[in-house]
Amino acid sequence: MSSGSFEAMHRTARAVVAATVLVAGCGSGAAEQRVTVPTSAGGPATLSVEVLGTYPHDETSWTQGFELLDGQLLESTGRLGQSKLRLTDPTTGTLIDEVRVADDLYAEGVTVVDGRAIQVTWKNETLLVSDLADLDPSTVEERPDAYDGEGWGLCYDGTDVVMSNGSAELQFRDPATFALRRSVPVTLAGRPVVNLNELECVDGQVWANVWLTTTIVVIDPATGAVTATADVAELVPEKYRGDANAVANGIAHDPDTGTFWLTGKLWPVTYEVRFTTL
Repeated sequence: MSSGSFEAMHRTARAVVAATVLVAGCGSGAAEQRVTVPTSAGGPATLSVEVLGTYPHDETSWTQGFELLDGQLLESTGRLGQSKLRLTDPTTGTLIDEVRVADDLYAEGVTVVDGRAIQVTWKNETLLVSDLADLDPSTVEERPDAYDGEGWGLCYDGTDVVMSNGSAELQFRDPATFALRRSVPVTLAGRPVVNLNELECVDGQVWANVWLTTTIVVIDPATGAVTATADVAELVPEKYRGDANAVANGIAHDPDTGTFWLTGKLWPVTYEVRFTTL
């Protein structure tokens, strides 16, 4: 997985046809700006995307994890020999701090627990724990054999670290030990939604990019049912439309404003958006 084309070829074996996966999310701010996603017996809600701002993003970043932290964007980037943990200014794209991941590890999703960044790795089964007060390679803790199988996305709901592994399953793990507490299959209209990728925990819901699609899904973590879907196809930079590597992957929620920051792998832009129900 040292190149984008290799990753696409390898993962495509488990991919679903993009047109058959309709997913998306809703949920918002902590207490200040909460978004309620209506549901009905007819199926999940459909969300529209309103772009509020467009900002620069490092076009070399193979975005695997994305969170807003104290006014800064925390980003985990992947690929062997290129993986990093980065802090940037969301409106200028300016790099504030970063730490490189060991060359033999392929970083994936990231979340924050008690001032520490927790990253999973793709096939290494290794957890990386970094003190955000001091992004120094010497202080990065590597925990091998922390989980079985692949690691894709992460988010923290205040109780569990939620993890995706490219399947149609979400895993809920102990934030201190990373031990598996439970798992739930994710479904849309009773059918599994595979290739769950980057995650964001928002107001009791889990938002997820679906790999190889422009779909975002909002998932009820208790049942695994998709409660809302959104299509961000219009946000894909024109030169990357149809590119299986430069896909939408990155959802960061701002609890103060109720808005979301979205990006993708190798995208030159980050968008601030608001989701509304159609």
